[in-house]
Amino acid sequence: MTDIKNQVKIFFIFELLAPLHEHAMNFIKRFFGLEEKEDDKEEERGKFMPKPDQPVDELFMHNFRENGGKFLYCENDDELHHCFRQILDENGWNQKLAYYYSAATAKKFEAHDIKFTNQPKNSDFFITNCEYLIGDTGAVLISSKQIGDKKLEDLPYHFVVIARTSQLLETIGEGLQQMKAKHRNSIPSNITTLKTFENKDQSDFLSYGSTTKNLYLLLLEDL
Repeated sequence: MTDIKNQVKIFFIFELLAPLHEHAMNFIKRFFGLEEKEDDKEEERGKFMPKPDQPVDELFMHNFRENGGKFLYCENDDELHHCFRQILDENGWNQKLAYYYSAATAKKFEAHDIKFTNQPKNSDFFITNCEYLIGDTGAVLISSKQIGDKKLEDLPYHFVVIARTSQLLETIGEGLQQMKAKHRNSIPSNITTLKTFENKDQSDFLSYGSTTKNLYLLLLEDL
């Protein structure tokens, strides 16, 4: 009962002091041990808002990994092919079927010990490029240029995405604007995002309705 009375007193003190200058209120909060900790403020921002004014590459990397994606940075083509071989070895994909939609992407990796198919059924993984990488959600933006008219659930569970650092953007809005400008005469259809790269708890509303994929991102430096 004493604790309740004390809490009521504190409440009325704040009501009376409301018109005071902000720094006076902060002093009262500190006095009663009610000041919000900086760690709490950071936590409230949530996992998709790491730090204000964060560079877009760091922003994307943070959110992409939070989503469960696997990220490999490559400074040049040699490193790109080295990392690709590592992925094949790690998953036992040598001599396995790799589905592709973009012939140019398949041609880039034809020297590797894999078999290419343009049919997703029974393929072991999907190798593709993308439209853009979205920093504020850690998502990979794709369209009919990468997947045709297929739905994500019709594609293999395992994805290997090839992207360049020049494709990093902060928001989905920027990505759509860039797509409109780039494909001025033929805007792609079937635009969607890959943003769930591991099985999430059912209570995680941010991934509700998303198709989960096991995704490797090979990011090639081109800036």
